[in-house]
Amino acid sequence: MEYNKLISVTGFSGLFELLSSKNDGAIVKSLDDNSTKFVSNRQHQFSHLESIEVYTNDENVNLSELFKAMDASKEALPSEKDNKAIHTYFENVYPSIDFERVYNSDMKKMVRWFSVIKNHNIEIKLSEVAEENGEEV
Repeated sequence: MEYNKLISVTGFSGLFELLSSKNDGAIVKSLDDNSTKFVSNRQHQFSHLESIEVYTNDENVNLSELFKAMDASKEALPSEKDNKAIHTYFENVYPSIDFERVYNSDMKKMVRWFSVIKNHNIEIKLSEVAEENGEEV
């Protein structure tokens, strides 16, 4: 599985692998339980992980840069239920995050997503097309 196939779907928790896209939606596979389903784009929005950017005090950075910093960090991942621990974790791992615009719920998602990516041994690597385009969501 490749990082560029990972998506988030509104209304569903967790991450999904994009298997196929159609005019009216997509066929996705859940990384949590390996179930495959069709998701309509009339009811849900899809976000490729490699197109998500995170607000910082300087220029926005791609989510993959944050994941790489998390991977290089010696700090243990905090519990998703402890807002203060999550905030402290990101202050230590990536201190330039703009904490006024990046909410605790966003940081919880990043911790959860990073955990799933590590559990599935997915290499955090942008595709060359995404690097050239510099997409922002």
